[in-house]
Amino acid sequence: MLCEKCAQELETVACSGCGKSIVRMGAFCYECGSVLEQTAADQQNAHPEPSGEESVGEVDFSTRILCSDGTCIGIINEQGICKICGKPYTPES
Repeated sequence: MLCEKCAQELETVACSGCGKSIVRMGAFCYECGSVLEQTAADQQNAHPEPSGEESVGEVDFSTRILCSDGTCIGIINEQGICKICGKPYTPES
């Protein structure tokens, strides 16, 4: 199946419920609602292991800098960019 915006080939899966070939957009078939079988790659992506700087134990709450965007909940990394939204930190005047 081709993407209508970029014309790239999209990965499709066969639904075990209705048998139709669909683009995987979630855990359920968008044609019939059946649960789609997960591949090994899907299972690993669902619960990734935290990497070095994302580890919960390594966050120093006393020195963290919150994102300056009032709607974001991220913190600023060593490069001065928010880990969630990617915006550069702007200190308040």
